[in-house]
Amino acid sequence: MSPAPVPSAWRHVLVVRLDNMGDVLMCTPAMRALKQAAPQAKLTLLTSPSGARLAPHLDMVDGVTVFRASWVKPGHTGVVDDEADLVNWLRSERVDVAVVMTSATQSPLPMAMLCRMAGIPVRVAHARENPYALLSHWRRDVDKLGPGMRHEVERQLDLVGTLGVPRPDSLRLGLTVRDADRLAARNALLAAGVMPGGPYIVVHPGATAPSRRYPAAMMGEAVRGLVAEGWTCVFCGSEDEREAVRTAREAIAGPTADLCAQLTLGELAALIEGASLLIGNNSGPAHMAAALGTPVVCLYALTNPQHTPWQVPARVMSHDVPCRDCLQSVCPQPGHPCLRNVAPHDVAIAARTLLAQPLAPVEPVHARATC
Repeated sequence: MSPAPVPSAWRHVLVVRLDNMGDVLMCTPAMRALKQAAPQAKLTLLTSPSGARLAPHLDMVDGVTVFRASWVKPGHTGVVDDEADLVNWLRSERVDVAVVMTSATQSPLPMAMLCRMAGIPVRVAHARENPYALLSHWRRDVDKLGPGMRHEVERQLDLVGTLGVPRPDSLRLGLTVRDADRLAARNALLAAGVMPGGPYIVVHPGATAPSRRYPAAMMGEAVRGLVAEGWTCVFCGSEDEREAVRTAREAIAGPTADLCAQLTLGELAALIEGASLLIGNNSGPAHMAAALGTPVVCLYALTNPQHTPWQVPARVMSHDVPCRDCLQSVCPQPGHPCLRNVAPHDVAIAARTLLAQPLAPVEPVHARATC
């Protein structure tokens, strides 16, 4: 492995993270480290359509390009032309450093091959097998699924350290909220009957993978007592999560606000930023809450252990099972025991515990919006 050019000589850095939005958020401390080490260099993020939604909210990134990789779930079928076009684009961009960020269960080598074909001289990634000439800088992958596994944030900081990049001045996840989004979130709350100035809880009953979804009716049952105590609960989610939101709200004997499929990503970030708490699954909104300093009760399916909420007050809730760390998108076990065996009563207790903890004041979206 030859020494990499010092960061002050870099011109264009490519960061590759091809899976979901939450995965991209967990790479932001490492991307911040790259930008602080080489402020003169352009930093481009190559990511999935889901990850690209973060583009307006990542201050350390200069540009975002979308690529639907055939080797990343759910995959893309028409890949030959796409991959040839990507190589041509990379070559035209004159990228001199490519940092391929993957989880411990993903291979960086398909992307490393494309970067080599594009003539990118510095190519770094974690890999289990010997990549030979595919990587100029190989970080041997020693992470194994299981309790005590290092967090995804630490994994990516370790990777950029291979290039001599020091840790950044902040290890928080990076997510910028714009004033226009704060104002829009305020107006959405008002339209949903939530008066300005009061505290509220955001509830997100969805997740991309079915295996990571706590039963929606049980989430509603967990929230029921909080509503009875006077807490305003605001439900969020995508268009595909309307049924989960409806089911959860039906389990609550009291008023709640429904903003499902009504917010842009920036407006959702503003909503979460102003909340006292987020209750949800291991999904994008939980990582957004971590980035924004909002405490999280996370119903955490034991599919993979390295994605818990980062550097934020949190209660991570699951029921231990022999099949933990399964990586399955659909639970093969009858009854989905790692989540279904978490009692709603215990979820409510976790929420009350976090709500009772003194935190630095969080200025709600109502107060931060301007007319």
